[in-house]
Amino acid sequence: MMLRSKFEEELEKIYNQFYAMGTEVVGQLNKAVRSFVTHDRDLAREVIEDDEVVNEFESKLEKKSLEIIALQQPVSQDLRTVITVLKASSDVERMGDHAASIAKATIRMKGEERIEVVEKQISEMGKAVKHMLEEAFEAYINLDSNRAYEIAASDEKIDDYFRDIQNLAIEEIKKQPDAVFAGKEYFQVIMFLERIGDYARNICEWIVYLETGKIVEM
Repeated sequence: MMLRSKFEEELEKIYNQFYAMGTEVVGQLNKAVRSFVTHDRDLAREVIEDDEVVNEFESKLEKKSLEIIALQQPVSQDLRTVITVLKASSDVERMGDHAASIAKATIRMKGEERIEVVEKQISEMGKAVKHMLEEAFEAYINLDSNRAYEIAASDEKIDDYFRDIQNLAIEEIKKQPDAVFAGKEYFQVIMFLERIGDYARNICEWIVYLETGKIVEM
């Protein structure tokens, strides 16, 4: 019996580490968007440096998960827990990369002509993505696949922001041709946010897999 409880401890550890990794990425995303819309390059540099923390999380989780599979040869639900952490942590790592890319855009924007109304919308889109992420990690911890379906559906809202901000930026650049460089960065940033939304949807798919053993497209 001793073996089993040690194994359960290991499982719980990777489960909690994954959640901690998620929390870290939510914080990074928040800071990245804030740095972009408040033009705070110091904060942006912080996000870029901290991306290493997320990468570190992923490599530790990968190593630990593979170790558990090799040594413990888990089956059914236990195996799904390990596979989910293994797969989902690489999705979360990519979210961290995109947050760092948003921070890099903040640094490139130095001294450029900006469009305030577009940045206001980017800030709103950032909040929606952050909310979606927080909800996805919450559903993961609670193993709530019904909630996962609802959260995945909210990705449509992110796609709407993406289209609306693109159209708004195009209209505003016509009035303010000097802001064309900023426009290029705006398109990049909303694309990174939209991708983070897609990865949040992936997390929802992993929750359903973890609970039911079914791989679904959401």
